[in-house]
Amino acid sequence: MQTKVENQFWKYDSSYWLKQLNASLSGLSKSDSERILQSQGLRPKNKSGFKKDVLLFVNQFKSPLMLLLIGAVIISAFLGDNSDVFIILFIVLSTGLLSFFQERNAGKVVEKLQSMISLKATVLRDGIPQEIASKLIVAGDVIILKAGDMLPADCLIIESDELYANESSLTGESYPARKESGVLDEQTELSKRTNCLWEGTNIVSGNAKALVIQTGEQTIFGSIANSASATVETTFEKGIKDFGYFLMKITLSLAVFILFVNLLSHKGIIESALFALALAVGMAPELLPAITTIAMSAGAKRLLAKKVIVKKLNSIQNLGEVNLLCTDKTGTITEGLIKVAGLVDGLGNESELVKQLAYWNASMEAGYSNPIDDALKKLTFETQKVAEKIGEVPYDFIRKRLSIAVRTEKENILISKGAFTQILSICTKVNLGNDTVENIAEHEAELANKFNQYGSDGLRAIAICYKVISTSEISKEDENEMVFAGFILMNDPVKPDIEEIIGELSKLKVGLKIITGDNIHIAKSIALQIGIKDPVVMTGKELFNTSSEALKLLVKQTHIFAEVEPQQKERVIRALMQTYTVAYMGDGINDVSAINAADVGISVENAVDVAREAADFVLMEKDLMVLVDGIKEGRKTFANTLKYLYISTGSTFGNMCSMAAASLVLPFLPMLPKQILLTNFLTDFPFLTVTTDNVDQEQLDRPGKWNLKLIRSYMVIFGIHSSLFDLLTFMTLYVVLKAKESEFQTGWFIESVLSELFIVFIIRTHKNFFKSRPGKYLFILSFIALALTIGLPYLPIANDIGLTPLPMVNLGAMLLIVAAYIFTADVLKVWFFKKYQNA
Repeated sequence: MQTKVENQFWKYDSSYWLKQLNASLSGLSKSDSERILQSQGLRPKNKSGFKKDVLLFVNQFKSPLMLLLIGAVIISAFLGDNSDVFIILFIVLSTGLLSFFQERNAGKVVEKLQSMISLKATVLRDGIPQEIASKLIVAGDVIILKAGDMLPADCLIIESDELYANESSLTGESYPARKESGVLDEQTELSKRTNCLWEGTNIVSGNAKALVIQTGEQTIFGSIANSASATVETTFEKGIKDFGYFLMKITLSLAVFILFVNLLSHKGIIESALFALALAVGMAPELLPAITTIAMSAGAKRLLAKKVIVKKLNSIQNLGEVNLLCTDKTGTITEGLIKVAGLVDGLGNESELVKQLAYWNASMEAGYSNPIDDALKKLTFETQKVAEKIGEVPYDFIRKRLSIAVRTEKENILISKGAFTQILSICTKVNLGNDTVENIAEHEAELANKFNQYGSDGLRAIAICYKVISTSEISKEDENEMVFAGFILMNDPVKPDIEEIIGELSKLKVGLKIITGDNIHIAKSIALQIGIKDPVVMTGKELFNTSSEALKLLVKQTHIFAEVEPQQKERVIRALMQTYTVAYMGDGINDVSAINAADVGISVENAVDVAREAADFVLMEKDLMVLVDGIKEGRKTFANTLKYLYISTGSTFGNMCSMAAASLVLPFLPMLPKQILLTNFLTDFPFLTVTTDNVDQEQLDRPGKWNLKLIRSYMVIFGIHSSLFDLLTFMTLYVVLKAKESEFQTGWFIESVLSELFIVFIIRTHKNFFKSRPGKYLFILSFIALALTIGLPYLPIANDIGLTPLPMVNLGAMLLIVAAYIFTADVLKVWFFKKYQNA
């Protein structure tokens, strides 16, 4: 039986908690972990597909407008108006079903994406290390941690080796915290609990074995998430929501006004109320939430086909706004396949000593795998010398080096490899080959020149040093008075298609900046290779000495940021965000803060856990061309969502306003409430397919931007345009053709539906509508809706919905008005987008 865990677990050692949790150093058994999951209700419960579908279907009818319509059905039934009951109920159910099926498909896409990116952790089960989903970890599990891992629970350290954790998400302290096993006073503050690891933080360097104490809502991170579960809105989401509220206010205000005036005109209270309600439904963009969800899920599905996993669905719109991409060079600009180009001593001659030291250091490292060590592990020898690992000081971003202690047949040797400057700083001597060892002070300038020359030649050079030690235990303090052995030269060739990719980004109006830890000479060499003439490079040292105000200007002119520290990457990104919508692509621990800071964070499938968790998108291939496709899809999603917004704020809104005004003049209602609802239904039917519509290349070639001023201008101009044609319809039917009530309502019904259907084809493109091909489903469903509209007055149910067959003169007049509307709307549209959007 598992004991309930108290909060101050850091005041006891791991042996105490192993006993309390009925656990052992070899971890829980599989059966024990399953029992704990079941007993605490932690086993993820999968709702049946039927229950999910029922809940989703019911949710379609929770909106205020849907509830009002259901109320109208009940009132009509109470009054015995059976035709209204069946017609309104049919419209309500049909609209709900359409939205249900679309959202159901969208939900399945999201579920698939979430399953592909779930975090995993290495735990001991029955004494065997195995990867399991983080959500299946329970108190008593023993987890194995290395650099790059995210903590899935609150843990107590059992053992560690040079362990550092980034706890900035909890403590606000950006400097990594050193962690080690021990016992602390129960009053110890959070930032000083050095024997604990917390959910939501990550390992920066070193490795450890830890005992899981608290999971889920019991963790500090879980309790914070519960009390502040707000999600950050994207610019597009906020704009959509604000504009939706704006339209809703106008809609409801107008509906109440129309109801009041119709009652004063002594029209029936029920008829007037239903008319005002129908106008509210017709004017309100009730499909907007569904359209945005469906558009984003459709975009996510298309992106998945192009090997881009969408982690945060609402970020798709942001991807469409990106106009600057920042990335490291390894694997994106270059092949990402590190090859050993040379192992040389201080004079630049090939060295067997450097080769042997490099092989031992790389092959015995216990930290996270990296391309440099993977390349060095493949070195081969005619005669392999035997060595045994006796100690390690893991790599960290402060020291920028990794030290391994080995025992050979003759002696114990400490080997350190890392950044040239950091290795040079701990050396007092240099090995010049042939067992010649001299004082390093006499050769520092020569070594620095060699290092710079390698960089200019496009080679990455890291340094390696050694010393004989008498002890078998090592720490950072032993990294001193070492002998500089030489350079490990690495080559990562530029991708052959990189210039084509940069050209594609340029066509999309997306700039590219490289942020790398490599030295300035390599950075310049890479810049020249990818076609940047006279590249402007800024170093980490220059960044450090530049004020925030000056940096805002300098970052715009800079092509490559070199020798950059991890914390400086975030500073660069934030400075660039003052001018651009920035996407940052990274895969290492040192990229996490920049990924979090950017408008769009991007990582890759084989990135460290913490980088994948921070990202909005995960690429299954580290290829910028995949990202080019991703940006296009983001823009396509953005453009298709705006189409529905334009429809709602143009023709639809204008039609309903005209109808409201006409009701104040006519002795009868210009359209019956059920006809208005039917108009709404017939046009919504094809509108749902806008999310799959084709998008013109011209719209893909520029970043999408949420522009409320543009939408309001569109609403005013096209609303007035629509209302002018409604006035023409009114005058033609009532004054010229002397149409009676039923004929008038039928004529206006046909004109309203057709104008709303055709406006979709007008506004879906910024050029003349006949020059742009619409999506297949949009065209087919619009054609069906058009045929139904013209055919309804001739069907047996026509009388039930207040429609009557029109004389050919009346029908011809309506078709002529619609044709004139199409022509003028297309001309107006081309003018509008040239003037307003370009401005």
